[in-house]
Amino acid sequence: MPGCCHCIPACKPHYKRLVDSIFPVNPEDELVRSQMEKLTFYAVSHNEKLDRIGTYLCKRLSRDVYRNKIGHVIIAMQALDELLLACHAQSLNLFVESFLKMVSKLLESNNTDLQILGGSSFVKFSNIEEDTPSYHRRYDFFVSKFSSMCHNNSDNLTHRRRIRVTGLKGLQGVVRKTVTDDLQVNIWDKAHMDKIIPSFLFNMQEAFERHDSPAQELSEERPHVLAETCLRDVMCRAAYGNIHSVLKPVLRHMDLHELWVPNTFAVKVFKVIVYSIQSQYLYVAPHFLLLHLDENAKSSPVMKTSIVEVLKATVAVAADGAVGPSILEVFNTLLRHLRLSVDQRMSGGNQSVISVSSKQTLDRQGYNENEEIVFEEAIIDTIGAFAMILPDYQKIEIMMFIMGKVPSPKFNEDMDDAAVVQPCNGIGDQLLQSMLLKSLLEVGNKYTTGNMAVTFPASFFQPLLNMSLVTDPGIRLIVQQILQTLIDRHDNVDKLLGNRPIPDDIKNLGLKVEKTSRQDTMFMRKNGSDIYWHFYENMSQSSNTVEHFEAMYCTLALLLIELGGDDIVVDLIGLALGLQDLACSDVKLPASHRCCIHALVARYLHLIAELSAIPALRQHVRAVSKDIELKGRTLELRIRSATDPGSVILEMESVNNSPAGTRKHPEEQITYDVLKKTLTDVDNDEGIESAIEKRRDILERFQNNTLEVLASSAEQRVTRVASWQPSQTGPCHALPSTIHSCLRDEISRAVCVLIIGINMRYWLWIFANNSRNKWHVTRT
Repeated sequence: MPGCCHCIPACKPHYKRLVDSIFPVNPEDELVRSQMEKLTFYAVSHNEKLDRIGTYLCKRLSRDVYRNKIGHVIIAMQALDELLLACHAQSLNLFVESFLKMVSKLLESNNTDLQILGGSSFVKFSNIEEDTPSYHRRYDFFVSKFSSMCHNNSDNLTHRRRIRVTGLKGLQGVVRKTVTDDLQVNIWDKAHMDKIIPSFLFNMQEAFERHDSPAQELSEERPHVLAETCLRDVMCRAAYGNIHSVLKPVLRHMDLHELWVPNTFAVKVFKVIVYSIQSQYLYVAPHFLLLHLDENAKSSPVMKTSIVEVLKATVAVAADGAVGPSILEVFNTLLRHLRLSVDQRMSGGNQSVISVSSKQTLDRQGYNENEEIVFEEAIIDTIGAFAMILPDYQKIEIMMFIMGKVPSPKFNEDMDDAAVVQPCNGIGDQLLQSMLLKSLLEVGNKYTTGNMAVTFPASFFQPLLNMSLVTDPGIRLIVQQILQTLIDRHDNVDKLLGNRPIPDDIKNLGLKVEKTSRQDTMFMRKNGSDIYWHFYENMSQSSNTVEHFEAMYCTLALLLIELGGDDIVVDLIGLALGLQDLACSDVKLPASHRCCIHALVARYLHLIAELSAIPALRQHVRAVSKDIELKGRTLELRIRSATDPGSVILEMESVNNSPAGTRKHPEEQITYDVLKKTLTDVDNDEGIESAIEKRRDILERFQNNTLEVLASSAEQRVTRVASWQPSQTGPCHALPSTIHSCLRDEISRAVCVLIIGINMRYWLWIFANNSRNKWHVTRT
């Protein structure tokens, strides 16, 4: 029989005898090196025998695996590895098929050592560059098997770690073997990437949550380190058309395992992706995050906030390459989500609810407005991160684009002063205006101002000035901050802000002033009157606070420093005098507002005098400032003296000494002459100090007690006086009843004056501390 010849060693083919000779008699011994060299020489010399040698080795290995001869299995794999490295013939493809069958047999084994041996052999094979392509070879089994090894959950930590490392290296080998050959299987297919990418992320995530790898292990032997390396390798090899094959499984893995909140792991993963991706494709990662944000538009604000924060971190790493060709589309997407969030806040979280009552109740209970606010702030920060990487000319376009999204205020044409009324949608548009202007401010903070005409085109500057007159005080303050950011070119804002005293020497402020260019002078000549009008109208807003007046002073000071040519200084002085006239003539303004305007004008004229080269103006302003300060102190002392209860004089007057006569109370008239006399007549210092010492305890009572406590005390005194009856045997019994009545009336009148004095003292104390505490006292 033909088969019997193979049972006799002398009748075996030569290649079989060579293969048998490499196995030692004792399986524990190593590979017979001399016989292996003969087999290698024979395989190189006879390329047509390679496939037969591979088939025979595969047959022997299968038999040894079944018989659990681990030593012979190891020797067979060593022989295959050496033959693969030595042979590069065209017939190597047939030999590779036998080799892959043996690797599959080892990977299917339940023995951990055999699985690791098969994986190591495949990694060696993946490093070999073949001369001829393979049209029929498939790696589906290896992708599935290596992926399952990456998810091994053995109780033995050592075995688990070794198997996972082998699986990760195997997946890396599959990618390396197939990605460079277009004729082989497409490893970028969704079926393969949905197994490969989650395997990498699973190992990175598990080590991220619990660090159980021994510190003494090499970095490449730690699953999470190797997984990160494999992910970097995949991203480095991905072309433009294949990046989505990696990013989509990443996003899906984050959603399924709820890894967005907290987003620390997500930030780490996308930083790895962005650092590894080719530089010309950096914008693809932020683009996919924006698309994913659109897909989760109805998700919780916390999840959307995490996605936006990951986007911000990605942009910070990608830098110039993060935007790509569609710049406006990026900002349009972010602004659209910002508007949706504002609408969600206005609807109380029920905007997306259709008709199911139970769901509607659940949404109302689970809605948290603070989460929406955090989400909006995250969007604004991300807009600033995108603006940071743009050139200045594109930042101007972005600011114009954002300004075009802001709901425009409406002016009442029937009124002479063109007062601004509420937008068409009321509070909702006000909230949207505030959010969009904050986004605009964030972009403006990243912009470097050069020419004012370029920074403030008409289509951007005029709507911005109009927003400075809206009824919402918060929006007006944001507009002032935007103007300060864009006008300031020498970092003078921090030196001008704050309720600081006027310095004797302007050099102490450290302002940096340069000569105004001709282009800036032309800009102010063209737009100056419009700017001055808006500032004048802004000053007359009844809802202004001390913070508003400080911001407007800072903006006016920046106009003087950055754009203050000779002609412009004259106009700014005229504006200051006009504001002073407004404070003196507009009786509708509260007293606190008029005081703030006077203080603003004084500080502004002082700044103009110090920065201008006109000694006479400087001397005049300093003299007026000192005179006002002296008279202000005198007036404050006189007001304290006049409002003190100890200064109340009870004057009883009888008309015609007739019991039936009517009493006439002297009327107090405060005229301009009386006020002037009060300001000009200054007592000596000794009298003033004695008066202050005399009333110090009373003043402390007024300052340390509330108005309600003082008024209650005064009312109790009135009640006691009104209920007082003279004793029948006392010294006052002889007085007529009319005298008693008059006395009660006068004492009651004195107590009422005392209450009025307490009120005056209380409010004057508030006004005195208004600039320090920034209280806003509205006119009732």
